[in-house]
Amino acid sequence: MGPLDLLLHLLNFLAPALFVALVLTLLARLFMKNKAVALAWYAQAAINFVAGVAALGAGLAFFGRDGKMATYAALVVACAASQWAVGRHWR
Repeated sequence: MGPLDLLLHLLNFLAPALFVALVLTLLARLFMKNKAVALAWYAQAAINFVAGVAALGAGLAFFGRDGKMATYAALVVACAASQWAVGRHWR
């Protein structure tokens, strides 16, 4: 596997976490209009992204391969929990 293949595999591994983090952050700002937001949207997205990558890494370590539906469910739960924690802590 060459360096370009490795980079593409890594980017494809991280893409679901990035997508969920960005969509969750933007939807939270859309639906939670009456709450004061102390963190910028990109800071919230970065926290959600890190939580999502941790969930994907744990799923990869547990199942031994990528792409299991349980791993993607854990990704959604981890991002939702981190968004909830950000909303509760930094008000």
